[in-house]
Amino acid sequence: MAYRWTNTLKDKDVTDKAVFLNRRQLMAGAAGLGLVGMAGAAEAEALVPNALEDISNYCNYYEFGTGKEDPAKYAHTLTTEPWSVTIDGMVDRPAAYAFEDIMAKMSLEERIYRFRCVEAWSMVVPWNGFELADLLNLAGVQSGAKYVAFETVLRPDEMPGVKFPVLDWPYVEGLRLDEAMHPLTLMATGIYGEDIPKQNGAPLRLVVPWKYGFKSIKSVVRITLTDKEPPTSWNKANAREYGFYSNVNPEVDHPRWSQATERKLGGGLFAKRVPTLMFNGYEEEVAGLYAGMDLRAQF
Repeated sequence: MAYRWTNTLKDKDVTDKAVFLNRRQLMAGAAGLGLVGMAGAAEAEALVPNALEDISNYCNYYEFGTGKEDPAKYAHTLTTEPWSVTIDGMVDRPAAYAFEDIMAKMSLEERIYRFRCVEAWSMVVPWNGFELADLLNLAGVQSGAKYVAFETVLRPDEMPGVKFPVLDWPYVEGLRLDEAMHPLTLMATGIYGEDIPKQNGAPLRLVVPWKYGFKSIKSVVRITLTDKEPPTSWNKANAREYGFYSNVNPEVDHPRWSQATERKLGGGLFAKRVPTLMFNGYEEEVAGLYAGMDLRAQF
């Protein structure tokens, strides 16, 4: 396992939500919760997690409907046991990896991350999971691989939203290999020390905190290593509005709204919008991935 940082907090410190909330500034600021050993602005700020009610009842998962509350209403129909993830393409050990076997080999970590939706709202989520790099190394990435493609489960009998052609199902996403191998890139299996709710992408989802939320694909069943840029669902639907990279960037607006500010969930009815941070506040950690790129053209 990677062990790119040392976490002094254990599961027992965070599984009780009330205790977690009482300690949240210590955990996010002093311990970093996933950012210890990674200097920069992302660890300097004490992040205050949103309540589980906010996180689990306000989300996008179009396979269960386009309303923000639809996933919480309908995702209970999703069967998550048994579960496996097929890892194929340019890997040394292609296979269908059982979820329980993956979990037995991974070291779970606790990380508080900002989450910024392309719709200009945001929250802070206390994820549990492991670095994607560890999973890819388990399969053995071949030297010619340049990209990682992801696919969400597709079960029309369990997912009422796929009856409507909102997107080309199944939902697919992709990262450049260096993005996928970055220490901040997480495969999340839990929130607040408990199994991740089905509406949030159970049992296994991607979390890339410096990108807009739709890049963090849910309920992953396939990961493919490739030497070609993979198609991604929202880019296929509207390439003018949704680029392959989709990094959080307050200087590049969505064609239909500004990305300069965001609405923080949980702030109350009269909460003011706040400035959006470059790369969602993780600029010092990830800006080097895009050195020399025109971030307006390659958005």
